[in-house]
Amino acid sequence: EDRRGSVVPGLTVEQNLAVFARLYRAPDVPAAVDRALDIARLRDRRKDAVAELSGGMRRRLLLARGLVHDPELVLLDEPTVGLDPQIRTQLWTLIDDLRTAGSTILMSTHYIEEAERLADDVAVMTAGKVIAQGKPRDLIREHAGERTVEIYGPPHELDSHREKFGMAGVSVRAAGPAIAVLAAEQAPRELIPDHAVDRAASLEDVFVKLTGEDAE
Repeated sequence: EDRRGSVVPGLTVEQNLAVFARLYRAPDVPAAVDRALDIARLRDRRKDAVAELSGGMRRRLLLARGLVHDPELVLLDEPTVGLDPQIRTQLWTLIDDLRTAGSTILMSTHYIEEAERLADDVAVMTAGKVIAQGKPRDLIREHAGERTVEIYGPPHELDSHREKFGMAGVSVRAAGPAIAVLAAEQAPRELIPDHAVDRAASLEDVFVKLTGEDAE
């Protein structure tokens, strides 16, 4: 077994899946392998040795391995960590296909965009405790409003803006080289400079507001 990925690198893709299909006692091993290959979109690589796969394909194989017995519940622990954006998007599509097909998926992730895009229900955790839970859109509306405005500038200007918004009772958070004004639709318009960038509020706004941590 390859400790880096829980697959046997000397076997082919379909041989790896067949091993796990037998371990999971799938009633029809060839059919289970074909289904898993289709889910992970690896049918055309079925005869390839695992050692020949790219990192993204290997991650898709790992997902297929966990689905080879058609489980009702799928547990995913940071399934896209360390992947480049293109491969991450491919895995998002696979996960969303599973969700749409009716699988129940419990997934941990540090990628806030991933949770916002894929999850029907989100639990925000810090220090091992759930501090907020609900549908992404509901959490955003409750904690960050409809719009977020980002203001860029030198530190002394941002400090001045932050102070003014604070005096007006408006929530502001750090956003890298900027500050983000939450629920900006409720903020006094005269406090928002013309060069500010307006965008939809996001789950990242909620996460940082509730935890005080930076999201990846």
